[in-house]
Amino acid sequence: MQTPSYPSNEAARIAALQSLHVLDTPPDERFDRLTRLAKALFEVPISAVSLVDADRQWFKSCTGLPVRQTPRDVSFCGHAILEDALFVVEDALTDPRFADNPLVTSAPCIRFYAGFPLTLRTDLRIGAFCIADTKPRRFDQTQRALLCDLGRTAERELEAVELAATDDLTGLYNRRGFEAMGLHLLRLCKRAQSRASLLFFDLNGFKLINDGYGHAEGDRAIIGFANVLRRSMRETDVLARLGGDEFVALVTGVDPGSEAQIIERVQRGVQRYNGEARRGYDLKFSVGLAPYDTSEEPSVTHLIDVADHAMYANKRAGQAARALDAQLMHE
Repeated sequence: MQTPSYPSNEAARIAALQSLHVLDTPPDERFDRLTRLAKALFEVPISAVSLVDADRQWFKSCTGLPVRQTPRDVSFCGHAILEDALFVVEDALTDPRFADNPLVTSAPCIRFYAGFPLTLRTDLRIGAFCIADTKPRRFDQTQRALLCDLGRTAERELEAVELAATDDLTGLYNRRGFEAMGLHLLRLCKRAQSRASLLFFDLNGFKLINDGYGHAEGDRAIIGFANVLRRSMRETDVLARLGGDEFVALVTGVDPGSEAQIIERVQRGVQRYNGEARRGYDLKFSVGLAPYDTSEEPSVTHLIDVADHAMYANKRAGQAARALDAQLMHE
């Protein structure tokens, strides 16, 4: 039996799954409706919306199985999330990856499996919409396309759940989503004794943009800065807009001093944006840093508060320096 490997973005993938707050929740008709439909359309005994957690696959919806979860290391869906497209096993007994899998050799005696990877945020595959049969079968292109369509519908439902945790304007996490995902990542860092830091960004003079150019232009500035952050950070970093002109980023697994390099990348990104956008004003920002002490219990709220105070201290220091420069120019 081949145990499914872990995706390269496993930490971010698990954090995204946890932030949905759907694990271990009661059945939901919008997902049950899809699994019932798949079971009828494909005439299979098993259909499920499977979410692949750290050490298990848990079924948000399942028809044909008496359990709500199975170990991840024997799951077919653990393999499906490693694929960009539909994952199909037409006869598990002839496939060396699954021939001696306990889900094949004993109940539920799976011989056929097809799973569509459920993806959030472009590359975070959190589970699979799948069907299974106790006998081998061919799966033609028409059937594959139909299962993909059903899988995309399940994906849209998961995205609707996620929207409660994202900012409408930028698509970044909102405070709710950031606190949920950030807490999970901090717990991982505590277990691994790995460094993490929270960066708190605030746009300087944002009110002047709104007042002088209008709220539509203010929204454009917010979106522009959010895109700068996306391009400046790694895929494993967690970004959020807390509200107004305040942004945060949780960076994990960084070497001491790496935060300064990250801030420098953001600064260069803002300079490029200003040079290309030419909106009549320049984006500017202040930033504060709060390192996570792994000897303490994880608290996203505490890190936000510490980084917020550091940001305002840096903002005041910058204002004082600019005032001094102006005074010297007039002497």
